[in-house]
Amino acid sequence: MRRFTEGFYGYVVALFVCLAGAGLFLLIAPQPREEHIPRRDYSITVANFGHSVPYAVWAPRQDPQDWVPNSNRIAKGENGAQVLYLGYATAKREHAMFVQSNEQPAAGFASRMANSDKAVGTQQVGGVAWEQRYREDKNQRTLVRFLPDVTLVITGTADWPELGQLASALQERPKG
Repeated sequence: MRRFTEGFYGYVVALFVCLAGAGLFLLIAPQPREEHIPRRDYSITVANFGHSVPYAVWAPRQDPQDWVPNSNRIAKGENGAQVLYLGYATAKREHAMFVQSNEQPAAGFASRMANSDKAVGTQQVGGVAWEQRYREDKNQRTLVRFLPDVTLVITGTADWPELGQLASALQERPKG
């Protein structure tokens, strides 16, 4: 008579015992139930950006309620222009990003950030009209504001009211 642990059936039984043990462990081990979104302070990035560009910088005076700033960086755009990126998880846990640069042509910069060059409307935020753009295949909504020395872009999967919340939080910080 063959031993129970030999051959193919022994292998199957040993594999089943290992998988059952792992499954039992996962079933009884405590699992974290709260979401974790890393919070990244952007104040130093904004200050550094302000020192590297020849115009006043825009940034949120305070983050919208229940939003989590989760990314920020300064990058080189086309023609050597500096670009500031501030990323957020919104209150509805969608993505929103604020981007600004004096890259020229401004329309090309805005189209690249929005992944679209077609305006679909305007949105009033604090008495100021922002151009709306929408790219359906990426579910990407974008607000664009062209100023004389800088282009402001707010983009992401967040809905129009949430993007408007971020736009209304922006304020110009004097060059200094």
